[in-house]
Amino acid sequence: MSLPMNVLKARLINELAMCRNNLDYIIECSDEAFAELPVTLDIAMRGVPGPMLVKGKVADKKEHGLRIIITPEYPYEKPIVRWQTAIFHPNIMLPRDGGYVCTKLLDSWNFSSNLLGFIQGVESLLANPNPMSPYDTESCMLASEKFINKPYSPEELVKERRGPRIVS
Repeated sequence: MSLPMNVLKARLINELAMCRNNLDYIIECSDEAFAELPVTLDIAMRGVPGPMLVKGKVADKKEHGLRIIITPEYPYEKPIVRWQTAIFHPNIMLPRDGGYVCTKLLDSWNFSSNLLGFIQGVESLLANPNPMSPYDTESCMLASEKFINKPYSPEELVKERRGPRIVS
């Protein structure tokens, strides 16, 4: 099942505008007019903490790349999502392993779902990995083991929990 092309085009133009108005990311679209599908959105997420393994230690990485491919069956079918940058996360595969992003937002995708809600869900997933449901890749399993023993918490969230530092 698919929407009439003029309706789908209007919806996608609106969703892209919503993303650009509500997110402070660079969003490159392969066809801004949505004249022909599939269309690719390359999203450069900046300022969103996510885990990265650096010299055996988990660190915060704040720049991420995500590719979303929208097919003619959208929104009845979920978009195709692939991670584009290095990451250390149980629920996001490295690009060399396929770049799949495990999120309930994709599993429960329906006609009323939209790109803005999905991207905001990815923001939450970055900071809140689920080590109990990892992908079966070497890096995802290693991230799962590490985060079961010591849950990932981005540094800025740790600072918020501690409260402001008083200097005398």
